[in-house]
Amino acid sequence: MEDQVLAATLDQPLVIASFQRERFYRQEAHRYERLSQRSNQIYVLSAPETDFTNSSEYYEKVAFEPDDALSQEWHLVVIADNYATCLVCRESLGSIAKNQQLPDLLPSLDMDTGRRFEGIWTSERGVSIKAAQLLLERIVVYRPDLAGKVEKARQRFGIGDSKAYFSNLITEYACDIDTDPFVQRLVTYLQASQYKLHKAYRSIAAQARKERLVNSISTAIRRSLDPHEVLQIAAQELGQHLGASRCLIYRAQASDAQATIEHEFLTPGLVSIAGQTWALKQNPLFQAVVDHGEGVYVSDTMNDARITNSPTLSSIAKKFAVRSWLIEPVLFQGRLLGIVELQYCTLPPHQWQQSELDLVEAIATHIGAALIQAEAYANLEELNQQLEALDRTRSNLIAITGHELRTPLSTIQVCLESLATEPDMPLELQQVMLNTALADSERMRKLVQDFLTLSNLESGRVEWHPESLTLQECVDLALSRIRTRPTVEKPATITAQIAQNLPLVRADGDWLVEVLAKLIDNACKFTPTQGQITISADQNSDRMVEVSVTDTGRGIEPNRLEIVFDRFYQEEGALRRTAGGTGLGLAICRQIVNGWGGKIWAESNGKDQGSQFHFTIPIVPSSKEESKPKVKSKK
Repeated sequence: MEDQVLAATLDQPLVIASFQRERFYRQEAHRYERLSQRSNQIYVLSAPETDFTNSSEYYEKVAFEPDDALSQEWHLVVIADNYATCLVCRESLGSIAKNQQLPDLLPSLDMDTGRRFEGIWTSERGVSIKAAQLLLERIVVYRPDLAGKVEKARQRFGIGDSKAYFSNLITEYACDIDTDPFVQRLVTYLQASQYKLHKAYRSIAAQARKERLVNSISTAIRRSLDPHEVLQIAAQELGQHLGASRCLIYRAQASDAQATIEHEFLTPGLVSIAGQTWALKQNPLFQAVVDHGEGVYVSDTMNDARITNSPTLSSIAKKFAVRSWLIEPVLFQGRLLGIVELQYCTLPPHQWQQSELDLVEAIATHIGAALIQAEAYANLEELNQQLEALDRTRSNLIAITGHELRTPLSTIQVCLESLATEPDMPLELQQVMLNTALADSERMRKLVQDFLTLSNLESGRVEWHPESLTLQECVDLALSRIRTRPTVEKPATITAQIAQNLPLVRADGDWLVEVLAKLIDNACKFTPTQGQITISADQNSDRMVEVSVTDTGRGIEPNRLEIVFDRFYQEEGALRRTAGGTGLGLAICRQIVNGWGGKIWAESNGKDQGSQFHFTIPIVPSSKEESKPKVKSKK
């Protein structure tokens, strides 16, 4: 019917469909959206359950009362200029009685798929027009606002026009001779031809549905590189197409002991398996898939030895009412990537057709390609991020070195030229020139040293020499290094609060002093002279000592607490800052702390609220404490 309507180019047929329940309509709703593109005379009726209401979006939706007689029947009427089709049916009494007994035997089964119907299906135009007349009358009762639109349909197709109806009958059946023998033979011939035609049409329609299913999954793969979205679409489309009770798709490798059900299509009324853990090692069906590299299927779980002899599978089959089971591997170049499972919970057990097995195998092939494509894209994204990081590093390196090296070089050059060309320069001014040149040369040396240090740390060329240390001694060495460094302004007050009973820590002494010195130096840069810097340490519950450097200075915005440890990061920008430095100090600290297995992080309440830098150091195990060594300052 759908293909027949869509194939028409100029004809705009009348289509009336009536569903017993809203959930049956939802399975076919997409069809009527496509049909509405060909005709504006589309009417869909259903008994509402959740959100089915009267509306005119895409097509006319008519919600009838649940106790209306329409809720006991199915209707489909199509009337066009050159053809007509009518389907009217209701559930057979035998099917009703059977389904009333089955819930008592197997309460978890969904009986909808086991229902059987009886009725008429005809292409006789007079019958189709009469059925359309009755349904249009019910539509106007529920949707009086559609009276004008319904009247246009009646006038166009002669619905309710008794003269036109009898004229059609006279034209078709008026004859002066007894035509019954011919009519009987013609009817028999037409019925046989119609059966063959319908059989061929069903085959074509099944092939078309299969192609649409494969195309929809292929489209999803092309449209999205998110494997979660692709797999969910595949589960929904495959489960609906094959009428399965469940369709499960999950990732699994041959060596996995268990897997988590990630994607599921589920027929309403059944127990969901999504999110549960599936045992694989004790699953004979999964092991058969791994051993042979192809799918396995079970027509009846109650009569299959692989199920009845396996406690794991028999428990699953009983718990989730599985009667028929298919497991298809998702492979790529012989490597197992995942599993597609189809489960039927209906009676009688599902008899697997070769066309179904071929279809599931084709879908699994597409899913394997999607997973590999997503994996390749993720690797490409990671490489792109690394390239972007390298490009930023190169740009920052050029900017930093251009500014940090050119400025002191210019100052040194001016000072030396002045000393060389001005022999009569006063001694005091000569001393100023020399001090300036020495300070800027030290600035250049520190820049080059930081570059080399960070490069060695990131490349793994540093040899660590862990030893047992007292934290107080390391703090004293770091403070002495800060105090002996020439500065223009007096630094803020620095206080060390290290507990006396603090256990020994295990780290490379030189690098620990380096971390403390850089954190203290960083605090000094952004804390005014009247501010306060505090160094404290305490033991936490993770067999680590936590060291904190707290200041009352400029503070850090909350959204920058992570990026302050990035290479070349400067709060004010690399080329317009007021505080000196290269922007490499905190990046070096992070590399050092990570090297001994610790963590480093920053905290701040915001601008001008001060900041706290914390890092952790492993504690020496009590059974392996070493004698206290002397820590040598880093040259």
